[in-house]
Amino acid sequence: MKKGRLRIAHFGNKNILDRSGGVEVVVAELASRQASLGYDVTVYNRSGHHISGAEFDVPKMKEWNDVHMKYVPTIPKTGLAAVSSSFFAAVCCAFGKYDVVHIHAEGPAAFCWLPKLFGKRVIAQNHGLDHQRVRWKKLGSGFIKFGEKMSAKFSDELIVLSPEIEKYFKDTYNRETRLIPNGVNRPMIRKPQLITDRYQLKGQDYILYLSRITAEKRADLLIKAFKRLKTDKKLVIAGGESGSGNYFAEMKELAKDDSRIIFTGFVNGQLLEELYSNTYLYVLPSDIEGMPLCLLEAMSYGNCCLTSDIPECANVLSGYGKTFRKGSLESLTNELQDLLENPDEVRYLQNTSADYVIEKYNWDKVVGQILSLY
Repeated sequence: MKKGRLRIAHFGNKNILDRSGGVEVVVAELASRQASLGYDVTVYNRSGHHISGAEFDVPKMKEWNDVHMKYVPTIPKTGLAAVSSSFFAAVCCAFGKYDVVHIHAEGPAAFCWLPKLFGKRVIAQNHGLDHQRVRWKKLGSGFIKFGEKMSAKFSDELIVLSPEIEKYFKDTYNRETRLIPNGVNRPMIRKPQLITDRYQLKGQDYILYLSRITAEKRADLLIKAFKRLKTDKKLVIAGGESGSGNYFAEMKELAKDDSRIIFTGFVNGQLLEELYSNTYLYVLPSDIEGMPLCLLEAMSYGNCCLTSDIPECANVLSGYGKTFRKGSLESLTNELQDLLENPDEVRYLQNTSADYVIEKYNWDKVVGQILSLY
């Protein structure tokens, strides 16, 4: 190891190679870019299967893009997986030879005091107010809220992704935070191939929802609105169950009488890229978000995007997309129908969204800011 080389550990993610959520994509980007700049970087991943099923497991690797990959014991139960893996990762970081421990998300931050107790500098990164998500029962929500309090009390620096969450920590805990948003890369645009073979999609003939299938992201609202539309286009619901209990099954039941609605399950790689590359419209109807990486990605592919008008989405769009009133079936239906009937407006947003979002949310800038914080 080079003398003076900063040693960094990340935890709070699942497996950074399986794209099971936005946090995993963020940690993969940060860790690989930090390692490429010469820092000594370790990521602690969960053990066990992919959250959407064992068929999506990726091989365990000791090294990836010069990042040291570690795997900690994980209890494979909803709620306990995050708690157990975060505890063991915090212990490893406390006793490991690290200068900075970077903890991601509110639940894992419950253990931020442990590496702090052993002299490590602790960075907590809030990816959204997770205790507000409806899938968590009282005990789970309470633990996540406890993690939020611990991050406010014990972290040396606290990163937030939006002005709204910055204000929340100031008002709730009188805690100063650092606003550093997520980034996005310029992607490869792919012509339809897999989506044609599997789903008979030819491009510009479908509306896309691509995100985790959880109640707060409101795929149910989109399905209900789509069923009201007068259109030959299809609706593609792309995403896995993601610990959502019965919600995924309820969405399939809701859509069963409309042959235009396609469920793909969890997607990755070329299939994901083709879906982003060829949609007429991307829709994210969430009630709650931190800073949705899926929206950044959808815009980076040059898509017209329609989201709920929550600030976390509207701020990302910044006029380069459309919004509807949060939770309003009527508003969502009207906006969808209007965009279907006005292809010129859709084309304008498709032609302008990518350059805007890639310039504003640049991973190199993000990594530079975080390294300066370290």
